[in-house]
Amino acid sequence: MRSMSDTLARLAALRGTFRPRPMQDNPDLVALAAFGTNPGALGGYIYLPSKRARNMALVVVLHGCTQTAAGYDIGAGWSGLAEDYGFALLFPEQRRSNNQNLCFNWFNPEDIRRDHGEVFSIRQMIAKVVAEHSIDSRRVFVTGLSAGGAMTAAMLATYPEVFAGGAIIAGLPYASAATIPEAFDRMRGHGGPTAGELELRLRNASGHQGPWPTLSLWQGSADRTVVPSNANAIVEQWRNIHGIDTSPSRVENIGRHQRRVWTDAHGVDVIELYTIAGMDHGTPLDLGTGYGASGPFMLDVGISSTVEIARSWGLVPSFEKRRKADLSAAQNTAATSTTGSDRGGIQQVIEDALRSAGLLR
Repeated sequence: MRSMSDTLARLAALRGTFRPRPMQDNPDLVALAAFGTNPGALGGYIYLPSKRARNMALVVVLHGCTQTAAGYDIGAGWSGLAEDYGFALLFPEQRRSNNQNLCFNWFNPEDIRRDHGEVFSIRQMIAKVVAEHSIDSRRVFVTGLSAGGAMTAAMLATYPEVFAGGAIIAGLPYASAATIPEAFDRMRGHGGPTAGELELRLRNASGHQGPWPTLSLWQGSADRTVVPSNANAIVEQWRNIHGIDTSPSRVENIGRHQRRVWTDAHGVDVIELYTIAGMDHGTPLDLGTGYGASGPFMLDVGISSTVEIARSWGLVPSFEKRRKADLSAAQNTAATSTTGSDRGGIQQVIEDALRSAGLLR
């Protein structure tokens, strides 16, 4: 066990790394009223789109250290996406009285035990929102960054029956640490339980027999705060739960980035791992999508985790981005190829380009 002086030194270093930001005003988020016993003493906010259908999906969004619910929403762009596509959002928020750096206490055993502490507070929030706002209980999802990502792992472990899927951004495996010194070690890839022990802790967290939530993981290859080995450890913790092989079923290159996908016996994608080339600690954004804003730990790297996570959950049409890109490419090809052509020739070139892009038979 590390000495108290070492622990204090690490905490001081953490405060130097994560500079607190002022509270951003986001009037679109509404404070959640009383929602139960709230044993974790958390706050909470909700966002409801202006056009509300019955049986909306719900996404629970967990901020990182030094962040607020409103600030993370502005950075990640979740409420803009929810407004455009008609799903609800829940933003649990840490209080400084619980953690001076506003981190969810993912390393405290009492806060990550089913029906106790912070995980139970979040579960109570979900129950209230589902009951009062016509939420489809089969389409509840959870995502988070860093400490929020580690708490996402805790929510998926302790209440797997609640969630259809989860997305962990720069997070850590469930129950991989039980003290602050252990938390720092795990973040840096030092020590930690074996894959078998991690799997056992996940299984024992709820006694759930399945089906299990799908998992989307996002990790920067240059992350020095939560090193990439943690993403691999999460895959190992969940691999046997989903009955998948060690090697991914397929590997896709997205520009410089890589997506590895594991499918189950039914051919369903159950775990995906995005490795973002050269990215340090933070949430991946693509400001060209119109969602999100860059800032500390909100990084414009040309791919939006917010949009892609929502797409993987069926909240955003899967064809939209590809179709727009292909149509644009087809039209550019047509325009380039039609200089001096008559009207009939232009039409033919456009049709040929669309067929080449697979958009016209």
